[in-house]
Amino acid sequence: MKKLFVMFSFLVLTFGLSKTTFAHCEVPCGIYDDELRVELLKEHFTTIEKAMNQIIELQSADVINYNQLVRWINTKEEHANLIQEIAEQYFLTQRVKFAEPSDTENYNKYITQLTSMHQLIVYAMKSKQTTDVANVESMKKALTTFEDSYFGEHRHDADGNHK
Repeated sequence: MKKLFVMFSFLVLTFGLSKTTFAHCEVPCGIYDDELRVELLKEHFTTIEKAMNQIIELQSADVINYNQLVRWINTKEEHANLIQEIAEQYFLTQRVKFAEPSDTENYNKYITQLTSMHQLIVYAMKSKQTTDVANVESMKKALTTFEDSYFGEHRHDADGNHK
């Protein structure tokens, strides 16, 4: 019994108190909130843009505050990673539906969604590499294209039904 308690305690301390976060499940659990993920992406865009502007400002100061500079660089990197995670793990893995080329309408929608998510991932990568705010604008444009294709004229609920 004591051995079981020690093992359980170890597991709780190891995994229960971990700061690691995991992507949305692939069970499938059926719990989806596509609109929430889109809003999270937009929030990450805003954070990256602010970080870029802060980095530029800090670099041009007479006395550079390296502590703050590193913190803003890390923030930019973290939020770009989160964008990639949402695009890859949530949308591309679980939500974008494959369509056969013979189904022209749905295949074109699939290609648009696939392309815009790929663009989003690439521009997130580029935002890690530079402080060029044009990459944020490109991410916004890619997301708008995705939203138009994915949601159409109507937003959807977790089951893909029109709201």
